[in-house]
Amino acid sequence: MTVDNAGETEYKCRACRRYYYTGYYYGYYYYYHYYCTEISDPVRITVRARPKPVASIDPDKPVFSGDAVTLRCDLQDESWQYSWYKDDSRRPVSSEQVYTISGVEVTHTGKYTCKGAERQGSRSSHFSDAVTLTVSERPGAVLSVSPQSWLTEGDSVTLSCEVTDSSTDWTFSWYTAVPYRDGLTQIKHNHGYIMYVELLSDSSRGSGGKYTLSPAALKHTGVYMCRGERGEPALHTEYSNPQPLWITGESPPVSLIINPSRTQHFTNDSLSLSCEDQINSTGWRVRRYTHSEGVLDCSRGSVTGSTCKISFLSTSYTGVYWCASESGENSNPVNITVHGESSYGDVILESPVHPVTEGHPLTLRCLYRYPNSSNLRADFYKDGSVLQTQTTGEMIIRTVSKSDEGFYHCKHPERGESPKSWVSVRASGPSGVEAPFSVLMLISSVVTASPYLLVTIILLVKCYRARVHTDEERIENAVIEE
Repeated sequence: MTVDNAGETEYKCRACRRYYYTGYYYGYYYYYHYYCTEISDPVRITVRARPKPVASIDPDKPVFSGDAVTLRCDLQDESWQYSWYKDDSRRPVSSEQVYTISGVEVTHTGKYTCKGAERQGSRSSHFSDAVTLTVSERPGAVLSVSPQSWLTEGDSVTLSCEVTDSSTDWTFSWYTAVPYRDGLTQIKHNHGYIMYVELLSDSSRGSGGKYTLSPAALKHTGVYMCRGERGEPALHTEYSNPQPLWITGESPPVSLIINPSRTQHFTNDSLSLSCEDQINSTGWRVRRYTHSEGVLDCSRGSVTGSTCKISFLSTSYTGVYWCASESGENSNPVNITVHGESSYGDVILESPVHPVTEGHPLTLRCLYRYPNSSNLRADFYKDGSVLQTQTTGEMIIRTVSKSDEGFYHCKHPERGESPKSWVSVRASGPSGVEAPFSVLMLISSVVTASPYLLVTIILLVKCYRARVHTDEERIENAVIEE
């Protein structure tokens, strides 16, 4: 018997005994019963209404992918077990009273109902009224750079963060990608690898969506990301694409030494990278950024102090390498390309690792995985245009000027062409002499050998500064006279 209406009902019963006998009366057989017991004492049955749970959702508003959502099913009696159902499905999606989705996706959108059942009985509740969960794709952030990502110390550069949806009133936070350490925020890049980011100490100055470095310095070398937020509680966009900035300076505190000394290498070659500052090479780490792994310390291969040795190169090592200290100092970055066997041939370009000073010579060579001395002919290109054709596989520019800066590659008529490498040209000193920092770097290692050398060095520096000052005055006077 199924009872749906609540209330109290009284029931009584009695028993009757039947006596049968046959007879014939007008062609029919019949029987009689003539004895029943007394009516029993009354029994009262109380019928309670089938309970109906209350479903709730937090937050009770449209959410974005990646947010956390909690659905709760409540009945007055706590001796129930619960089931959650989505849309018209008869298969429960959860058996918890509190159903938590830590990172919702658009596919979680739908109407949810819950139902209770006794843990030690056969009773069950009605279905709750439906609650609706609406999940939208989280707005993204796109980070761009102007004028370019490779810069010279002293240049001005602007990072721009834009949100992909049409809403306004966004504020922005700025981050830099760093190697793993405890306490960092972990995010998953769309290439599938994990990245670790930390908030920039001056992030607030880029709240308008523009983060400008003017002038850019060596310490600004790194990989940047941004994120937008608005509203209360704050709605955050996805983290932006990583945007690297590579700053080259004339007097870096440390140099990245590469052996073999070139920016392009063949797969399966070995490579050694070390940080040397002429005085103290401790406290520096070789760091790299690749499209397949993000920002990492040079952890593969053999690491000894500030030196990283890679025994067998693969194309995954293609990226930008630099030296970094715990205090935030950086060397000049170097873009290293590892060229694998392909239909493009097995040709690489040997070009300078570090910037070439104006007035100095520049030598470029076309190298082959399988050398053949009988045919070394190569065409050398700058920024996509043929510059020279050489039968020796070598091109020399005797006196380099700033106009020689650009992307170079070489091509063999049969073996293919090399990847492109950027050749940077830095200005010489005011009188055609490089800045004294390099001179100091060369002789600083012997300062401790004799105290008298220190006096000599100070005098040399003073003479140099006096000469530069005199040259500047002559230039200013010449300009005034003109």
